[in-house]
Amino acid sequence: MLSNDTLYAIVDIETTGGYASGNGITEVAVFVHNGKEVIEQFETLVNPGVPIPLHIQSLTGISDEMVKDAPSFNNIAESLYQLLNDKVFVAHNVNFDYSFLHHQFNLAGYQLQTKKLCTVRLARKIFPGFPSYSLGKLCNQLAINIENRHRAGGDAKATSILFGKLFENDTNQFIIQSLKKGSKEASLPANLPKEHIENLPHKPGVYYFYDKKGKIIYIGKAVDLKKRVLSHFTNNKSTQQKQEFLREIFSITYVECGSELYSFVLEALEIKKYWPKYNRSLKHYDQLYGLYLFDAQNGYKRLAISKKIKNLRAITTFNSLSDGYRFLYQLIEDYELCAKLCFLNKHGESCSTECRGACNGSESSDSYNERVDMAIASVCNYLPTFAIIENGRTQDEQSCLLMLKGEFYGMGFITDDTIWNNVDSLKQSVTTYPSYDYIKNLIYQYTHNHPGKSVFY
Repeated sequence: MLSNDTLYAIVDIETTGGYASGNGITEVAVFVHNGKEVIEQFETLVNPGVPIPLHIQSLTGISDEMVKDAPSFNNIAESLYQLLNDKVFVAHNVNFDYSFLHHQFNLAGYQLQTKKLCTVRLARKIFPGFPSYSLGKLCNQLAINIENRHRAGGDAKATSILFGKLFENDTNQFIIQSLKKGSKEASLPANLPKEHIENLPHKPGVYYFYDKKGKIIYIGKAVDLKKRVLSHFTNNKSTQQKQEFLREIFSITYVECGSELYSFVLEALEIKKYWPKYNRSLKHYDQLYGLYLFDAQNGYKRLAISKKIKNLRAITTFNSLSDGYRFLYQLIEDYELCAKLCFLNKHGESCSTECRGACNGSESSDSYNERVDMAIASVCNYLPTFAIIENGRTQDEQSCLLMLKGEFYGMGFITDDTIWNNVDSLKQSVTTYPSYDYIKNLIYQYTHNHPGKSVFY
């Protein structure tokens, strides 16, 4: 239960932009509420120390001239900190206002650490079914008059009236629940239903964040779905990307995967498929090295290991230069190729014993090129076919990732133990997917670290 002397600081601020680390505060208003009525009020313009953009001036009506003689945040930091520090911090979309004040207090040498309540989240629970929970439309639904809209004082006053109505109608004690230790309620994005978090299992899988229109904006993988998703909301960074990201999350779905590797691969496939705006790292992944075929001016075909060459298709790819060289040396040995023509003897050393003289012209280009073609055709024979067998989503199934001649073929869940001995049966039992370099590298690295989980054919 809340104590009778719990006080709530209903806060609204105006700013020069949408994220705290790159913008300043132009106005602050605080209405102290005791759960029944407002008992104290604080309001001031603030000189942000930077010009106010014209579109912000148009929205708020606060101009550079108005804040020219206003106090800086440092000038009001001590008194504002004393007002807020021992109260529950309340705001409409609380993480926005809190992130700005927390950032400015840090710069001024203060550490603001208070419990928080979000009137957007509370209104969704206490007054469900409204078409919109923006402050203007919510107040219109509840017949709350907003005076001086988009000014800190006017919006904070309206939010304090809204908070009073929330308090009066909170028959299920959502406010008390939200303030309990471990609730996580105030840390969640304003528009994300808490049930979406509560429904997440503590199992491996892939999760999807959606915006208001149902478009996927982020895809992630997890060994523990609930723990990983909550980690996105445990800090309230003041960066533009973080603040925009939190504002855009409206719903979450997930897919259980059974194993960590399965979720890693599915995440990569889904990012390639949907290209969510907040996934960046996997979008531009390229394998580092490849085996390439070049033609020399004298007619001899030349194989070479090189860093990935844009717009030139590699015969096969490698994660490391040493892996590539090891593979090429095996081709040289098996098909009696010339190490010099393969760009391996670069400092005048004697050619390899396998060479039949192509480097000095004693073997014709036609004869040599025939063996190069045979080496290229054989590459698929060097690349393994195997399946990785791991836990499934239930005790009755196992997950399967199938590699076919060095390429990722597909994956799925298997319940028939007899299938593992037959590649053709496995091919029919899994879902086929595109084979990307990143995925192949994930699987090869995993087989290297977990050799006992692979079945080779």
